[in-house]
Amino acid sequence: MKSVLITFDQAHYDHIVALLDRLSCRGFTHWERVRGRGTKSGDPHYGSHAWPAMCSTILAVVEDAKVDPLLDALEKMNKEKEQLGLRAFVWNIERSI
Repeated sequence: MKSVLITFDQAHYDHIVALLDRLSCRGFTHWERVRGRGTKSGDPHYGSHAWPAMCSTILAVVEDAKVDPLLDALEKMNKEKEQLGLRAFVWNIERSI
């Protein structure tokens, strides 16, 4: 099992949840309003007057075989709207209950 942390502009939320459904990645946790700034490009998401956009984050635990299809689809989504910002990071899950 792997955990996939996905950070994204709020505009991507419905598309990401639909993608998780399509890949049968059932379990996830969603944080609706997070702030941040990407390391490569795009605008900061601070929720301020100067930078009003906000980010969201999803943490999903998925089977190893689903990681690559998920990341490939997220990468495609990001390339279609790079200025919105979307990043994904993967960690091993050592143990769960």
